[in-house]
Amino acid sequence: MPKRIETGGATVTFTFDGRPVTAIAGDSVAAALAAAGITRLRDSVVSGAPRGIHCMMGACFDCLVEIDGIPNRQACMTPAAEGMTVRAQQGAVSMSEGGRA
Repeated sequence: MPKRIETGGATVTFTFDGRPVTAIAGDSVAAALAAAGITRLRDSVVSGAPRGIHCMMGACFDCLVEIDGIPNRQACMTPAAEGMTVRAQQGAVSMSEGGRA
């Protein structure tokens, strides 16, 4: 499991699938989830295989989640914010359904 190098600083709290997660200000959603031991963020829409945090730089799209009702958000590219609601993404979301790449 990933371990934090730095532990100090202001914190923010958000929820992931109803579970509270505490992040250090400046963390991405993915970094905060990894630090909390959460690694499964969605399932592949093709094979159903679990997907999670992989590249941490926005290239792979394995960390897609729903944030505050908006699907297809990259957890690694989204800063954690106080009160945000993050959910594991379920199934495919088309662009016509309000999804964003």
